[in-house]
Amino acid sequence: MMGKHNDSIGCVVSECRFHAKAEDYCTLEKIQVTKHESLAKTKQCTDCGSFEKE
Repeated sequence: MMGKHNDSIGCVVSECRFHAKAEDYCTLEKIQVTKHESLAKTKQCTDCGSFEKE
């Protein structure tokens, strides 16, 4: 696991290697938000591009 969690990035995806495990936060300093549609119109069109499977 990485270091201390980032208070600015909440996350409930415990399958990610960057999840803080004991708390619902990310341990990265910054994440990359991506889209998988040419024009994002809803939150379902976006993803966390920093996700890595544990």
